[in-house]
Amino acid sequence: MDSQVSIWDHCLQHAARTDIGLRRANNQDSYSVALAGSAELFQQKGHLFVVADGMGAHAAGELASRIATDVVPLTYQKLADRTPPDALVQAIFEANSQIHARGQGEPEFKGMGTTCTALALLPQGALVAHVGDSRAYRLRGTRIEQLTFDHSLLWEVRRTGQFGEEPLAGLIGKNIITRSLGPNPSVSVDLEGPLPIEVGDIFLLCSDGLSGQVKDDEIGAVLLSLPPNEAADALVDLAKLRGGPDNITVIVVKVTAPQVANTATVAGPEEQTRPLPPVNPMVWVLLGVPFLGAVFFAALGFFVEAAACLVLTVAAALGSMLYRQHQRQASSDPTSVVLGRGPYASADCAPNQSIVDRFRDIAEQLRLGAASEHWPVDTARFEEYCRQASAAEKAGNYTEAVRGYLRAIRLLMTQLKGRQPDVSTERKDSVL
Repeated sequence: MDSQVSIWDHCLQHAARTDIGLRRANNQDSYSVALAGSAELFQQKGHLFVVADGMGAHAAGELASRIATDVVPLTYQKLADRTPPDALVQAIFEANSQIHARGQGEPEFKGMGTTCTALALLPQGALVAHVGDSRAYRLRGTRIEQLTFDHSLLWEVRRTGQFGEEPLAGLIGKNIITRSLGPNPSVSVDLEGPLPIEVGDIFLLCSDGLSGQVKDDEIGAVLLSLPPNEAADALVDLAKLRGGPDNITVIVVKVTAPQVANTATVAGPEEQTRPLPPVNPMVWVLLGVPFLGAVFFAALGFFVEAAACLVLTVAAALGSMLYRQHQRQASSDPTSVVLGRGPYASADCAPNQSIVDRFRDIAEQLRLGAASEHWPVDTARFEEYCRQASAAEKAGNYTEAVRGYLRAIRLLMTQLKGRQPDVSTERKDSVL
């Protein structure tokens, strides 16, 4: 991890994981985490997080997703003269162009594509750019919200409102996506936000390897009960214990305090204030004409006319100042111009008896499997976690019960791997 990103550790926690799953020959998912390298850069472009889920034969999908997670942060950073929404969309356009060109140029990569979901945490709020069915969620309090619309046939047909939920689920495959980067020379990008950010908010980006196996209320309960590092591990474990049919990638981001860099070079309050927009040349014309008129009439001795021109000059100056102040407030107000229609789904995820039952059942199945298959694991700590969780459950402390069962599951899953979690998959940071 670059030492510069530690300037955010006191106000931002994040963790990223990617896993091949149980049924795939290779991992076609990619992710990128790019934290602002300074307070000044945060004011300009914020922090950026990207998840991509590739598709295509052989190594094509892997290449497509890697191009997306490499190109989007780099291009976003380079477009310093663009606003964050424009820069983020243009960065995804550039990734699409490069993936398409690579697919057209080499037969083995023809038709390759990838989803792409990018989250920018800005002073103005959270901004999400999105193509495909990888998702962005926000957890606030005990409510988890899906901020992105799945570009899948199932969701597109559902949007028409002509069919019920149950018939659709049986007739249309969930993995048929209608939009991705790469197959076509151009692509449409959904933009959501900026959405207000509050201390305590938790954001999740994930591929459908997670969302296809773990329900929204379960995802929210995990995020509520565990810190980001443990939550990311637990989510991957749950997806694999549900069959792990696809690659699984998650990025968990928790806002623990206002985003102020912990460094001696942090700008003071005046420097962090959004600068006033540049003065339009027409303003100088509106100010200059009556002022010159006042000088002209005063020189001729027409003092009444000169006074009138001065009044016009002062009025124009005051009007210009008020307009520019309004522009600054509007540009820094995350609710002034909000793009998109999200959230598109939401669920209450406060840990309850139903969620505890589900996680307890998983822990019990692992216990039985370890015993019947004689797995070489030490179950002492596992049993202790389960005892603590059971006691919390009986006391009605469902959050603590969820935490205990999840830690028991994670402990056994880690032991089954025969090693501790691979640090290389835990946190890959770059600096914007």
